Amino acid sequence: MGSVNVNRSVSDAFYRYKMPRLRAKVEGKGNGIKTVIVNMIDVAKAIGRPATYPTKYFGCELGAQTQFDFKNDRFIVNGSHDATKLQDLLDGFIRKFVLCPECDNPETTLTVSQKKSTINQACKACGYHGPLEFNHKLNTFIIKNPPNLNPAAQGSSLTEGKRGKRSKKANGESNGTNGNEDGGRSSDNDSSDQVVEAPVKLADENDDDGNWAVEVSEEAVRARLQELTDGAKGMTISDDLEKTEKERMDLLYEFIKTRRDAGHLLDINVHKELVTEAERLEIKSKAPLVLAELLFDQNVHTQLKKYRILFLRFTHEDLKAQKYLLGGIEQVIALHKDTLLPKVPGIFKMFYDADILEEKVLLEWAGKVSKKYVSRELSQEIHAKAEPFIKWLKEAEEEDDSDSKDEDDDDDLELSLLLSRLNMMTVLKHRR
Repeated sequence: MGSVNVNRSVSDAFYRYKMPRLRAKVEGKGNGIKTVIVNMIDVAKAIGRPATYPTKYFGCELGAQTQFDFKNDRFIVNGSHDATKLQDLLDGFIRKFVLCPECDNPETTLTVSQKKSTINQACKACGYHGPLEFNHKLNTFIIKNPPNLNPAAQGSSLTEGKRGKRSKKANGESNGTNGNEDGGRSSDNDSSDQVVEAPVKLADENDDDGNWAVEVSEEAVRARLQELTDGAKGMTISDDLEKTEKERMDLLYEFIKTRRDAGHLLDINVHKELVTEAERLEIKSKAPLVLAELLFDQNVHTQLKKYRILFLRFTHEDLKAQKYLLGGIEQVIALHKDTLLPKVPGIFKMFYDADILEEKVLLEWAGKVSKKYVSRELSQEIHAKAEPFIKWLKEAEEEDDSDSKDEDDDDDLELSLLLSRLNMMTVLKHRR
């Protein structure tokens, strides 16, 4: 089924915090219909929370009863619910109970104080520590069922409600412990602060190195944040390639927009990131369409100078990318028609002089009016406005050919004169 980012609002393919895509199976019929979350154990391990928490969260959000069968690793929500719906609900749980409110990193731990009935959250990445910001029905469940409690020790099957309480009570009496309704509260002499630790490294579930320690110094935090973008560039994530081309274009759009808004598009390293992302999504030739939409407006003449190097990374010796860029330019002209339409010859010459658009591509574009990017009427207008530039381009090409021919003729003439002089010198020598 593949994996997804723990924080699904992050589209970065190299995001190292992954979790399995949630799988659901509907069983029974009529009043007995229920949904079994097949891989809840694996999902819970990836996000660093007990499997009962997200299952109970689903029940709260859907208004349905939940059942936990620890012996068989079955986590059940009553009713019929598809996996997509539950995956969306899981995003809400992760946002409220897993991600750090300061840095959105999932490497967090929960600390439960039963005496104070509070839940605190601590982040290993940025050092944040504070109470949960969300007041949810699940909070009560977490306080009554501390994270470090092993629910499997209470019986092979637990069901929410009276039957679950009876099971807890019976097992508590038989074991001489955990006999209260709070599901196993420790004695007064023990600490009431219960802590659940997030996995040390969520992306590497099979890592056997248990000695990994987290350093929270400023340098260490900066290094880990850098790892999020640079540390896993050799990895290949294929989930996005299953999306439609339009969806992949949207992903690239958001990827570039984020860096544009942060003011990073003049950074050479960011240029490389954009090219890598476009190649990963297999839409590198179409990337200039997105760049034109995000970077150009009525001030295209100054914006091109600013982002020339970035465009060259995509269009240099790529005729297909140049053709898509022409489509992007047409769309920009359409958006700012009153300002840019009279300037069309200058705009095209500017792209030509910057070596972003080649002569061959421009002449081929001029030979056909297309309605692929703008209406046919506007496309005709743009072609008509561009005619002086296209005429100049053709004449310049003819002049180059003529100059080349004249140079060849001059070379032939010089060679003939040289040969004549040599022949004359030979004749004079024999006469002597």
